[in-house]
Amino acid sequence: MQKKSQSGALKLRPVAANHSLKDHIYPILKSAIMEMDIYSADASLRLDERQLAEQLQISRTPIREALAQLEREGFVEIKPRKGVYVRPKTLSEVLELVVVWAALESMAARLVTQVASDREIATLRELGVKHSADSQRADIEEYSEANIKFHQRILDLSGCTLLSETAEGLLQHMHAVRRQAMREKDRVSRSVVDHMAIIEAIENREAELAAMLVRDHTMKLHDHIQNTWQELQDVQKTN
Repeated sequence: MQKKSQSGALKLRPVAANHSLKDHIYPILKSAIMEMDIYSADASLRLDERQLAEQLQISRTPIREALAQLEREGFVEIKPRKGVYVRPKTLSEVLELVVVWAALESMAARLVTQVASDREIATLRELGVKHSADSQRADIEEYSEANIKFHQRILDLSGCTLLSETAEGLLQHMHAVRRQAMREKDRVSRSVVDHMAIIEAIENREAELAAMLVRDHTMKLHDHIQNTWQELQDVQKTN
């Protein structure tokens, strides 16, 4: 009987023989974990080293090294005598991530109005139009990715490398959070409306308004999670 696949399971491809294992296993595992739907009801959070080695067609040593680094970054938890588990954030951790993200992206939006060229700002509208079209489709996963690219673009256009890199570190932990949030209620349609207002403020180079709209947009996600994601507190207890 064919085993039923789980939407939250880790998905990996074999590593090419010419890859340097030390250089490539860590980003491969990290990318795969970020793509997992770790907050779904059927998420499979336990990582089996033997199965990972079989999927990647390599030995277990570089996998252990990569997992140790991922644990230091908060993506996995290594439990003695129990195994390795992908580590979802607790509700309080998620809320803190969103607050810091709101502050960083708000400043980024302000900087964009001051330093980005008209052509660079036009790319925001191109992304906005594209993900507005995506929102009309049934593929919420695709819209979620377009949504993330929109926010990343604001950070990129800020011209502040440290700000962008700091925010990117947070975003890596928020991929699954945003993906889950976009499935709930009417967040997709409201997200599109907010994004278009942000684009207009940036195009008009209204720094204060752009910063406020970005901050308020992200804090809506904060309030939404706080009000409806109480089950996140129980994720680690039930897996």
